[in-house]
Amino acid sequence: MAQYQQKDIELRFHWRALSAATLVSLSSFQYGIDFGIIGGLQAMKPFLEVFGQRDPKSPTGWNISPDRQQLISSLMILGAFIASFSAGFTSRWFGRKMSLWIACIGVAIATIIMQLTTNIGALYAGRLIIGLANGLLMTHCQLYIQEVLPAKYRGLGIAMFSYWISLGSLLGTIVDYPASEDPTRNAYIVPLGIVYIVPGIIAIGLFFIPESPRWLAGRGEMASAEKSLKWLRPQTWSTAEELREMEVALAAEAQLHSSTTFFSLFDNPIDRRRTIIAVLALTTQAGSGSMFVISYGTYFFQMANIGDSFQNSCILTGIGVVAMLINSALVTRFGYRRVMMMSGFALCGIAQLAIAAVYTVEPGTVKTGKAIVGLSVVYIVGYNWMIAPYAWLSGGELPSQRLRSYTFGLATAIGFLFAWLTTFTAPYFINPLALNWGPKYGYIWAPSCVACMVWIFLFLPEVKDRTLEEIDEMFEARVSARKFRGYQCTGTHAALQEKGPETKPQAAHEESR
Repeated sequence: MAQYQQKDIELRFHWRALSAATLVSLSSFQYGIDFGIIGGLQAMKPFLEVFGQRDPKSPTGWNISPDRQQLISSLMILGAFIASFSAGFTSRWFGRKMSLWIACIGVAIATIIMQLTTNIGALYAGRLIIGLANGLLMTHCQLYIQEVLPAKYRGLGIAMFSYWISLGSLLGTIVDYPASEDPTRNAYIVPLGIVYIVPGIIAIGLFFIPESPRWLAGRGEMASAEKSLKWLRPQTWSTAEELREMEVALAAEAQLHSSTTFFSLFDNPIDRRRTIIAVLALTTQAGSGSMFVISYGTYFFQMANIGDSFQNSCILTGIGVVAMLINSALVTRFGYRRVMMMSGFALCGIAQLAIAAVYTVEPGTVKTGKAIVGLSVVYIVGYNWMIAPYAWLSGGELPSQRLRSYTFGLATAIGFLFAWLTTFTAPYFINPLALNWGPKYGYIWAPSCVACMVWIFLFLPEVKDRTLEEIDEMFEARVSARKFRGYQCTGTHAALQEKGPETKPQAAHEESR
């Protein structure tokens, strides 16, 4: 197995793979910027004057109806759901890099529409298009990261991905802060302009990095896969052995499971188990209530009359960035998926319950406002440090190699679907024009966090430092979730020999990863 390679070669010698992964991970920076900006726009008076309505109860004298608020935030997520759901098909025909190029073009088109329009229908169209682009970015960038980095540094790659989301949200929120003082439409047009930067960097950078070697191997293009792998790995790395492992794993999967279509995700107990675990692992993010905080943080603080809403959002997002940085430093050594995620959900559940309880006892006071901001910090640390990176990581590393694009696409799509459901329904709970629960909304998410924690304990396997081929072997051996960590792999070569005569890898190449 390739395990010896990961232990013997230091991180600094993997600079090419890390550079490629870092460039591609900027996709989540664009996603974070979009959330940060849109969350702030809904609290800006110039934006509300164009797309909202007068409301004497609002601190700005303007508000936006729950219906419009729902669509502005949720149409982006709906678009991301559609794009992620189609990941298996876009990957089959375009691959990782071309899918990312298409997404960059989509971001530019959507942003132009949103900057130029004063029509709510066109704004909705722009939100849907940018959602489609973000779905492609978020799905294919993670597949690329999972497939180009050695197993030991896979967690670091996804930690970078999660870090960029938080940093992007912080940047979007910070840009909104001074822009909100502008009384003209430039208050929201200028912040939207920074959305062009990241896709431009990605689009240019993609010319200088190779396609995913595992995606190429999955198509039967072994010579191209070898060339890609040699570019990504240090000179002392045994690329021939890693390539041989890919071939054997593909052959083993082809011999055991001949079908490689979307419906293959549920054809047999092993693939069905991997699909369900990957989907639910990624969907736990929505179960934490994170989309409520991300999408409506600024608006929530403003309507709850908790200090300076933009300032509080900047502080909260900044702390999230610090939490991600801490995780990036520790993930390679201490990044155990099960322990971190269960701890994170415990922390988030307690914070959500405390926020709701404090506001119920003494609503609207300065003391309560400070307590809610402090508890929101606890929540964001738990989510950004202990939940988000490992949910994304688990969703990408647990699917089989031959079905990874389909499985991860489905997992991401369902994750976005539940995120859309959260953003669509949240205004009914927090908007003064509807139920006006405000911080009491936490009563819903505290038990949801407990349910996620229980599921992780019972069903999520621990695969820290395992190669993708080793993960395949453990699932084929039907190892129970709580025994993954101590399981000793025998190698895909041995597993294949036990099953019968060698099957040529080309049999698995009809699916393009």
